[in-house]
Amino acid sequence: MSTPKSSSRQNNNNSVKSLMPADMDSTEQDNHNLQSEVNLEQLLQALVAGIPTQSAEIEQLETWKKDLQWVFQFLGNRRVLIAVIEPGTFALRYANAAFCRLAGWEGTPLGSGEIGGLFAGMGITLLELFEEWDQKTAEKLYRRHLLHWVFKQSYQIDLGVLRVLDEPVMAGVKNRLQPELRFVEFWLGSEQLKITRIDQKIDEFADLHLQSMPVSEREAWLMQPNQLAILADRLQLDNYQVEGLLVLEGFDVSVQEQIRRLTQLLIDRDSMLRPDKFERIDGCLRSLFNADGTLLLRPDGEQVQILVAKGGEQLPPVVYAMNSLEASHFLKATTANQVWNVPDLRRECDTECDRALRKMGVRSMLLVPLVVKTVTREGCVQRILGVVGLLCDRPNHFNGIDSQHAQELIPAFIAALRQAMQQRFSHIHNIHPAVEWRFVQEAERRSWGLKQETIVFTEVYPLFGISDIRGSSDERNRAIQTDLLEQFRLALGIVDAVCETKKTHFGQQLRLDLLDYIEHLKEKVTVDMEVRAAEYLNEHLEVYFDYFLQCGPKVQEAVEAYRVACENEHNCVYCDRTRYDEMLHLISTKLQETWVLWQERMQQILPHYCDIECTDGMDHMIYVGKSIDTRFSQFHLHSLRYEQLRAICDCGRTVFRLKAESQINMELVHLVLVQNTTIDIFHNENTEKMFDVKGTRDIRYELVKKRIEKAVDQDAKERITQSGMLTVVYSTEDEWEEYEQYLRYLSREGWVESKVQTGMVESLQGVSGLKFARVRILPEPESIVHIAEVTVVED
Repeated sequence: MSTPKSSSRQNNNNSVKSLMPADMDSTEQDNHNLQSEVNLEQLLQALVAGIPTQSAEIEQLETWKKDLQWVFQFLGNRRVLIAVIEPGTFALRYANAAFCRLAGWEGTPLGSGEIGGLFAGMGITLLELFEEWDQKTAEKLYRRHLLHWVFKQSYQIDLGVLRVLDEPVMAGVKNRLQPELRFVEFWLGSEQLKITRIDQKIDEFADLHLQSMPVSEREAWLMQPNQLAILADRLQLDNYQVEGLLVLEGFDVSVQEQIRRLTQLLIDRDSMLRPDKFERIDGCLRSLFNADGTLLLRPDGEQVQILVAKGGEQLPPVVYAMNSLEASHFLKATTANQVWNVPDLRRECDTECDRALRKMGVRSMLLVPLVVKTVTREGCVQRILGVVGLLCDRPNHFNGIDSQHAQELIPAFIAALRQAMQQRFSHIHNIHPAVEWRFVQEAERRSWGLKQETIVFTEVYPLFGISDIRGSSDERNRAIQTDLLEQFRLALGIVDAVCETKKTHFGQQLRLDLLDYIEHLKEKVTVDMEVRAAEYLNEHLEVYFDYFLQCGPKVQEAVEAYRVACENEHNCVYCDRTRYDEMLHLISTKLQETWVLWQERMQQILPHYCDIECTDGMDHMIYVGKSIDTRFSQFHLHSLRYEQLRAICDCGRTVFRLKAESQINMELVHLVLVQNTTIDIFHNENTEKMFDVKGTRDIRYELVKKRIEKAVDQDAKERITQSGMLTVVYSTEDEWEEYEQYLRYLSREGWVESKVQTGMVESLQGVSGLKFARVRILPEPESIVHIAEVTVVED
């Protein structure tokens, strides 16, 4: 009896179902043997067995055949990675051919089929396959999916708006055929899961009242950082029955991930020239480009140094003359400023360097030029930082895709090489921008392994100035005296109370000692007495406090008053000294702020080195010359000298404002030291100073700098610096003529009085013949803007 058509088709569907790998619920059998037997012909035979041989059915069969061929081709040859896994355990049930290839199963019984491999019952899990994955990582991902469906099924809350399941996961895949990891970016599909609570009474989220919460408020709450992770951790997994399977869909992103990790390695804080880091970079490059070695060429003047790592081993660096590389592939690459492919070195081996590489076995190269462009007055100039080369022992190895990948790495290589060169002077902080270029230049030299050179700036003009607090030491001593007298009076009050309470001859003698000390403090106080007085009170009074506190309420009150007065970080009376320190800090801060504003404008005239030091006021040291900036001219020098005087006058006005506002009661003096002859300065790496003077002729200037502050008028026998006045110290008539002009300009602008006082400086130790001119700085008129704009000198 013939089978009805509907029954026949049902049987056909059953036959197909029994053979298709999607049937993950079949009885236990040898899936491995089943996979090897499944093919298109078997499937067609199963279909034919239940179909009458009418022409229409044959035509339908051909259509099915074409569709199935396309499906098999899709599963076998596409780049999409597909796997079916069990929820909870992440055990593999099925993986398509692309996934099998990624894992290195292609050509093995596991992955020999056209449509992939069946893994049910084999116990292979993603935890074993994925590097750096553990149970905690897998469970976190699993909980995120369960949370989505629990909220949707149990609370009718759709977390889709928060894109809970949209975030891809990155994992490194172990491949049995390759030592390097492959990287996959994948998504899990959990739409087929059916999730049921075993005990309906257990509700992990009952206390949150999710359904009664307004939608907007709930969404804002769910979007808080880590909120979803916290909720997912609440899930009691053993109270859920999960049915169905998870589908993994992903892509092989090994190249992108290798480039990302290599970029991160290049730009991290360690120098790429360190042997250990260069070895890691070489390993990454060899893996990314399937190369045999790495080369780094770095130029320095008329020489270049080439560093080669081949087969994981670094070879000694080799130095070549720059002109010997004129016909080399390296200069061709930098001239073209593009990634340069050398298919076969044997065909073009014209230079000594090329021949040396050829002897190493190198046949093909991919050269990556590291060229930066800088804008100068002459236009845009290209500067070669170096060349990175990928080496291979096989000809015609590198292709267009390799060139694209190399192009992506150029910014990271440039950043890494610049950082490596700058780190040669990493121990020097706050290098002034005007001279930074020379430190970078020297760093580059040393990064090549060349002998270090001292950084020297020759024939620079020094501009030195002081804004100093007059009598700061006396003010400090007065503050010390006031505080010590107060503390000793408090100490005397304690001893007086003790002597009134108890009859003690030792206490009487201690009282007399304190009275003597107080009389001595009234006469004179020095800085060393500040320490000695504190030690005296500690050793002769404070050690007895435990006993004094037992002597009655009056003594206790006196001790408490002493302790309250000394309750600070200094553990002593520090009131007047605090006011002094605050005034000193305020003066230094305001002077510094004023000077910084002027410096911004002075640097616009011409870049120059400037250093300031704030102690009892502010000192500044300026160096300017052609060795610092090649555009230097006498006009720049005179402009900067005049701006220096204007800046100091403004510092004087800053002090006037502080006094007018009753913020300080101190007087400041201002001085400029003139020298019309140049000096040489150099960076001494054995000292903390940025620059020292070089040569015996320049030492005189340093001596004058140290001693001029306390210089005396030869005739009047008074300090050449006076409160609220600007003093200019010079040596020659030429210097005076120049600065007499500046003082006239300052007077015309309203910075100083027109009256100029002059005189001779009394001989200093080792220095004589100095002269001075002195003018009074005028307070700022209300109509004058605080800092006038400085005209930028165009070159």
